[in-house]
Amino acid sequence: MQHPLGYAWSIASHLNGVKNTDELRKEYEANQPKVVQASMKFGQSKVLYDALSSLRTSWETADEEAATSSFLAAQRRRAVSNTLRSMTLQGVGLPVGSPEQVRFNEIKLRFAELSTAFSNNVLDATKAFGLTVTDPSDVEDVPESALAMWAEAHRRFLVKEAETEGDEEKKTEAEGMEVDAAKGPWRITLDGPSYIAAMQHMPNRDVRKKVYLGYLTRASEFTASEAEAEAEAADNKGEETKEEKAPIGKNNVLIIEEILKLRKEMAGLLGFDNYAEMSLASKMAPDVASVTNLSNLILEKALPAAQRELAAATDLARATGGPEYSESNLPKLMPWDTSFWVERLKEKTFDLKEEELRPYFALDAVLKGMFGLIERIFDVEVRDATGTVEVWHPDVRFFTLHDESDEGKHIASFYLDPYSRPADKRGGAWMADCLGKSEALGFDVPVAYLTCNGSPPVGDKPSLMTFREVETLFHETGHGLQHMLTRATVGDVSGINGVEWDAVELPSQFMENWCYDKPTVYGFAKHYQTGEPLPEEMFEKLKEQKTFGAGMMACRQLLFGMMDMELHSNFDPNGEETIFDLQRRMAEIYTPYALPVEEDRFLCGFSHIFAGGYAAGYYSYKWAEVMSADAFGAFEEVGLDNEEGVKEVGKKFRETVLALGGGVAPMDVFKSFRGREPSPEALLRHNGLA
Repeated sequence: MQHPLGYAWSIASHLNGVKNTDELRKEYEANQPKVVQASMKFGQSKVLYDALSSLRTSWETADEEAATSSFLAAQRRRAVSNTLRSMTLQGVGLPVGSPEQVRFNEIKLRFAELSTAFSNNVLDATKAFGLTVTDPSDVEDVPESALAMWAEAHRRFLVKEAETEGDEEKKTEAEGMEVDAAKGPWRITLDGPSYIAAMQHMPNRDVRKKVYLGYLTRASEFTASEAEAEAEAADNKGEETKEEKAPIGKNNVLIIEEILKLRKEMAGLLGFDNYAEMSLASKMAPDVASVTNLSNLILEKALPAAQRELAAATDLARATGGPEYSESNLPKLMPWDTSFWVERLKEKTFDLKEEELRPYFALDAVLKGMFGLIERIFDVEVRDATGTVEVWHPDVRFFTLHDESDEGKHIASFYLDPYSRPADKRGGAWMADCLGKSEALGFDVPVAYLTCNGSPPVGDKPSLMTFREVETLFHETGHGLQHMLTRATVGDVSGINGVEWDAVELPSQFMENWCYDKPTVYGFAKHYQTGEPLPEEMFEKLKEQKTFGAGMMACRQLLFGMMDMELHSNFDPNGEETIFDLQRRMAEIYTPYALPVEEDRFLCGFSHIFAGGYAAGYYSYKWAEVMSADAFGAFEEVGLDNEEGVKEVGKKFRETVLALGGGVAPMDVFKSFRGREPSPEALLRHNGLA
């Protein structure tokens, strides 16, 4: 029933994220209310709800063993149960035409507007920022790959500037200019690869500070006035009479405040004390206290480690950074200093620079090695089918999956959009459902979108990835594998559909572990020019680096998760405490060594919880990481060098975690694979925090 609209809208949503143009944005925003209204009509259908309730009742009164004896029966029961719960959370229980239902639906429509505006504002603010650096001393010792990326960004900026001015001669000159990575100029932007390179490698503190604050103030009151003035000027150029409607604006502070008020109100309409309770009604975690307890258990180990890590980075800055880092001039490292000095400490500790690794991580080689791993442990061959289907950008590639245990049968496909494109593509990395397996619809070959924002090719060099980008690719592929290798045939619970949100990260985080497995790494780590494998000593240092900075990373993730939970549980959006007061209050608990600066507006770019599906659910990363680390522990127990043992465990992982999808409750899926409930021991051990 939902497929035709859902499929069409999923394509529009996907393109809105990867090829965001003014024309598409306008049509998307115009049609979004209609789609939301159609969804609400379905979700609040009393006829459908009563029919599904009757079906569930008939199953409950039937012979229990007969009703659950097959996987198909289990899928159907889960699908019906999930749909009834979803409809309850969509307001099906509100009296038709009542003030409560009318208000609930008004809130849902407003949510759609606000979340789209939030996302667009972040994208626009990211595109709007650029800092040109001309002094070579400001980029001393910056890796060549970053210099080349920034130099190319400056050339593209000149081309865009000429286009805006309508100067064809200037545009032609800019398009043909020779980019010199060593001489510059260099333009730093806020897309992921550029921003991270600046924070980790830019020696000039003033430049780092400008870039850091540019990133942390995106779509806030600090940038909104200028952005709104530009938008108004662009609108005034048009000749069409615009519909009278109050604009939402470019300031995400105001959007966040409205979203939080509406979420609290909506939860109240459904009988919940707060939005967190409403969110957890469809997740594994039973309540806020359970999330807090897990977070604090990890914090107990992570916080002392984080404080030691920062102290070591500070000592290095004091010893080697010169007078500006003396205690008298700088009582403590500022946020724009931390990443830079942590990176220097890592280089000093392991005598290994990220730039030395990049030549061994060319995208094509990494893909080949990752596909080799998939074939090795899951008995699935991945074939390149680029050019056989239409794509939205020349960089996009297409692959097909074939089951080696079933005579090479074509069982799934996926698109891969690997590179950052700040002009029209939102940041981050994600996997999305293009087509799901469904017996009812006759779809037996699921298709996924895998989207990353990795380092693009520069000049005649291929995409040379950072190790973190390699991990991200493995992560998103893990999501894709759960979608593509599903055996579930009931569409609502096939693949990632119907999987509780705090379990959905299990396969993705599980795949990251293989980035430290020797056979896997040596399946792709070859120098892009010479073909020489990664030197043994570099691989050993890479493994040793795995737990470097784990304390600060864990505390950062705990802060995000618990800040999200606090905003949606105990925070009063109508009270005196501001969202930024709350951010500081939570930072005092989870990252007391690094409190936010006065200008910090991180929440204005926190798309996961204000424009994505992670509201009162960001904790899911840590919740699922407990399961993913424990799942990988099964491979460690048989021995990663035990090829037959690894294949056997891989087969079991495929038959349970990847195959069952949402057709079986995630705890039951995990116990089917592991034989017991998950334990946090493996996570703490993997992070060096045991």
